[in-house]
Amino acid sequence: MSVHVVTGAGPIGTATARLLAASGERVRVVTRGGGGPEHPLVERVAADITDTDRLAELLRDARTLYNAAAPAYQDWRTAFPPLAASLLAAAGRTGTDYVMLGNVYGYGPVDGPLSPGLPLRPTSDKGRVRAAIWEEALAAHEAGRVRAAEVRASDFLGESALSLFTWTVVPAVLAGTEALLPVGLDEAHAWSYVDDVARTLIAVGGREDGWGRAWHVPSTSELSVRALAGRLAGAAGAPEPRLRRMTPGELAELVARDAVMAEVPEMAYLYDAALRLEAADTEAVLGVRATPLDLVLKELVEGGG
Repeated sequence: MSVHVVTGAGPIGTATARLLAASGERVRVVTRGGGGPEHPLVERVAADITDTDRLAELLRDARTLYNAAAPAYQDWRTAFPPLAASLLAAAGRTGTDYVMLGNVYGYGPVDGPLSPGLPLRPTSDKGRVRAAIWEEALAAHEAGRVRAAEVRASDFLGESALSLFTWTVVPAVLAGTEALLPVGLDEAHAWSYVDDVARTLIAVGGREDGWGRAWHVPSTSELSVRALAGRLAGAAGAPEPRLRRMTPGELAELVARDAVMAEVPEMAYLYDAALRLEAADTEAVLGVRATPLDLVLKELVEGGG
């Protein structure tokens, strides 16, 4: 019986491993610290995935590699390329199908909805990193060295999800305090629920016709930050949310003391104009549809964010 290897045990990696195991599949979760969900069908392994030889050993009996690992946000420029190169090399060496978790940074600013076939024209450092990672994987796929595909999500929602909204807005709304954000609050914005991301990854890996292209996760909502905060407050029975965009001075002070938040300003364009993801192929071909927002909000409230 073959095994699926999941690298990374953050919210997406954990959800992917959990859903695979729940369907009766054997899963090997590989992280630096040996973490991951507890399940009889989940094997947790501590390993450095930038060690290509060790990673290749862990892929020898694998059918599919799902990568949900990423360096710290502030380290993407230097740490992401070698991590991605190791994953691609190990998958190619062992003949393991490779499904990558990606995002929308590589597109750059686009006037209109984002579709998976759009050219990658990044304008940010992190966007250039993400675009280069996919272009290298696509080149390897087209050369016949590996079967690869990328699943692109927008900002995450869900219990334990990591996004600007879950870091800043959710705790403030649930506590009835003011939330300060370094981005726009009133433009339509695509939101990706953690389990929908995992289900899309698994759906791509389970097909013969999903390779050599990108797929978008269907959005659980395209509400603005302010409107989504209002819906969350309603679900929680909390007071009307108080949201405010930071002044330039407040932003400069925050950037000076917080390495992660220092990475946000170059990505603010994603919030300062409407961001919509076109995911018709994912729904029609893969059969993945977005989880209703009310269920996602219920999870956020019950989990405290």
